[in-house]
Amino acid sequence: MVKNMTKYRWTVLIVLWLVYIINYFDRTAVLTFLPLIREELHISAAQAGFATSLFFFAYAIAQFTGGWLADRIGPKKVMYIAICTFTFVTFVTGFIRNYTHFILTRLGLGFFEGHHFSPSHKAVANWFPKEEKGRATSFFSTTWAVGPAIFPVVGTWIAAIYGSWRPVFYWLAVPGIIGILILWYFVADKPEDMLNKGRISQAEVDYINAGVVSEESTKGSQGGLAFVVRDLHFWLYSIMLFANLAIYWGSTTWISSYLYEQHGFSLKTMGALVSLPYALAFVAMILGGWLTDNVFKNKCRPVLLMSYVVSIPVLFFMGMIPKGNIPMIITLLILMGFFVNLSFGAVYAYPQIRYPKEVVGSAVGLSNGFGQFGSFVAPLIAGLLIKEIGGKVSYTNVFIFFAVLSLLAAVGAILLSERPLTAEKLHTSNPALRVSSR
Repeated sequence: MVKNMTKYRWTVLIVLWLVYIINYFDRTAVLTFLPLIREELHISAAQAGFATSLFFFAYAIAQFTGGWLADRIGPKKVMYIAICTFTFVTFVTGFIRNYTHFILTRLGLGFFEGHHFSPSHKAVANWFPKEEKGRATSFFSTTWAVGPAIFPVVGTWIAAIYGSWRPVFYWLAVPGIIGILILWYFVADKPEDMLNKGRISQAEVDYINAGVVSEESTKGSQGGLAFVVRDLHFWLYSIMLFANLAIYWGSTTWISSYLYEQHGFSLKTMGALVSLPYALAFVAMILGGWLTDNVFKNKCRPVLLMSYVVSIPVLFFMGMIPKGNIPMIITLLILMGFFVNLSFGAVYAYPQIRYPKEVVGSAVGLSNGFGQFGSFVAPLIAGLLIKEIGGKVSYTNVFIFFAVLSLLAAVGAILLSERPLTAEKLHTSNPALRVSSR
């Protein structure tokens, strides 16, 4: 590495990380207080599952436009609009009075937060060389560990002070405004923009751009989306991501209700236990990215298999823990938090490793849009699988469902190709494309 080279790319990453944690505060808030919201608004488990799933439906739809816009007008503008709008919707959530209001705020939050994800990954792709993408992506991925780890503790504490969950949503406007300001000041679409402002050296710009596949690789591919969708492994990856996100958001949606209803924990105890797996998730995500870059040399498959294979028995037995067996609950929460989240650095580094930077926004947007339908169906199906027998609530079938999804993800990881793809390789590896391009 060049001596005296600036490291402004890490400043950009930290700001992207902080802003996305705010995103997760907002979405985690509803899930944390879901049992209380259900009680106050008289919502059944099936209705709550449906409304929660609508968030991910809107989120999935937004991935397509979010990635497309990031490739065309730049990631910063799209992120800026996203955080302004989802901060407003979060604030309004504190005023909801019925099930219709709940559904509308879930749809609004999902759509606007959905325009934050793909541009963030586009920004990471623009600011980090291939050799650092695993670490950069895994660090960014810790936002969905840090946010759910911090918020249940802080959020339940605020709710206890006010005696209501509603003021929590009003207070969430404060970090939203802070995020708007730091994003505006510290982040640019690409390194060259900050070079003109004197915040980054030419040496760092050269280092970032060295070895990155140029846009020449995508010429003749009829644009980013057309280039990506012709790759058969893209669709295999999307199916794997579907299962990955279904596990994460299915469990995240119902874990507080599982502890509150099946095991009878108080609000404060539930908040502390909900935070536990996400504290481990932070370590797992960092480790997953480090393993991808340093041990497996930009290979994602080994980390993905470790995550998915071990998660199968952990998830399977989670719903079978007898009530009152606190040591077993804590043990499996720790294992779930670690192994379910070990995959995230590798799984989101995959598009950045395989595809040219000019189409990464489209690749991430399309794959995450497809994958987020897993986030959509999992809470809904899980809500239907919750059983009430003799006045007791059982989540056993819910966690068996998550274990099956982990098995599906493991099969996808085994079949996935990790070779970097250019237009030339895409055509030579697919005879049908060679014929159609003549």
